[in-house]
Amino acid sequence: MATATLAAPAPPVHALAQADLVARYDGRAPRYTSYPTAVQFTPAIDAATYRSWLADLPAHVPVSIYVHVPFCGRLCWYCGCNTRAVTRHGPIADYVKLLLDELYALSDALPARVPVRAIHLGGGTPNMLTPRELAALFGGLRTEFSVAQDGEIAAELDPAVLTRAWVEAAGRQGLNRASLGVQNLDKRVQRAVNRHETFEQIAAGVGWLRDVGVTSINLDLMYGLPFQTAANTLQTVEAVLQLEPERIALFGYAHVPWMKTHQKLIPEAALPGPAERIDQAEAAAARLLEAGYVRIGLDHFARPDDALAEASTAGTVHRNFQGYTTDGARTLLGLGASAIGRLPQGYVQNAAQEVAWRDAVKTKGLAVVRGVALSADDLFRGEIIERLMCDLRVDLAAVCARHDRPLSDLDSAIHALAPAVGDGLVVLEERGLRVVGDGRLVVRSICAAFDAYFDPAAHRHAKAL
Repeated sequence: MATATLAAPAPPVHALAQADLVARYDGRAPRYTSYPTAVQFTPAIDAATYRSWLADLPAHVPVSIYVHVPFCGRLCWYCGCNTRAVTRHGPIADYVKLLLDELYALSDALPARVPVRAIHLGGGTPNMLTPRELAALFGGLRTEFSVAQDGEIAAELDPAVLTRAWVEAAGRQGLNRASLGVQNLDKRVQRAVNRHETFEQIAAGVGWLRDVGVTSINLDLMYGLPFQTAANTLQTVEAVLQLEPERIALFGYAHVPWMKTHQKLIPEAALPGPAERIDQAEAAAARLLEAGYVRIGLDHFARPDDALAEASTAGTVHRNFQGYTTDGARTLLGLGASAIGRLPQGYVQNAAQEVAWRDAVKTKGLAVVRGVALSADDLFRGEIIERLMCDLRVDLAAVCARHDRPLSDLDSAIHALAPAVGDGLVVLEERGLRVVGDGRLVVRSICAAFDAYFDPAAHRHAKAL
């Protein structure tokens, strides 16, 4: 296979100045938690399509399950998730009953009692479920699926409403990985996004999780929030390092008020600009690296002995709608309002609005209302984008060989990356390319060069920086 396409120009004499990086690369780009992205999902993929795809799944190949819980005790104004705040428990109790109905309908559509290696509870706030509801949910999962005893059971948790009793109940269900939202501990920042918790609450939650045998704890931090600075970002990092989490995620706030109207409550004048966002992200990253964490992909960090860091070394990290993961299952089954699943044939998504999801479960059993079938070209480009997002490098020659494609099919993408190569953000190699230096900050924009659907003028995505 010819590799002349990848001939690299001479490297730049000096690194790109931050102002120039912002000016040239602070466009909009997808998060690439899937490819194609959710923007390409259409109603052409519906519950009937989903049933046919489920029927074709091999009965012996392990799958993963995602359960969405769209409820919170408060609405954080930065949130981009599908959730709502509730002040009474009735809607949650009704939701869990319908979750079980959807679970049984899903099981009926499968060819057998398939094995499950990982279950992820996301939200929203899964710890809004009562211990009894949690037991009912896992009882249904274990009845309908062959859940591995040594599998991964994970949950996203809000430390402000987390209790020891809930953690103990989750421990009885096999919880072994947990993610707690921290974001930023500065009180002014917290007030500006309607999120209030203390370090003591977070530390208590971590202690309870350790007591029940949770061996992998992730703490979510953010940069780019209103009134956030590099200084209070570092103060938050120093505080959470005392808790010795196995993983830390450092997400950039995505301000998309045209999609999430509650974000209009955030004072835009208090939002840091792109250069300040870079300072916050890089200051936090430098401190985490100094503390011994391994940097993974765009925004994750893990201790060297954690499975995610080991997967990064082996080149086996994956990326899905929950972020970076070691879960290599080809099939992810989604349950709950807005839940997204992936099967070998394509992506599916349940009705996003809770009322529509409830109606669909009651009438059809399954609630899928949109998705996208994967073409051969989608699989080809998706592998390139995932490897860039996870490894910051890709062997294009090997990917082309696996998909029986000539390297020349990527000529337009390589041409589109010429400015990034000239700016020292991408290095072309004999067989592929590497993202280097500040290229990590704009890796989503670099990936967009390989995205056959991307329209930079569509204003559908958050800023890259």
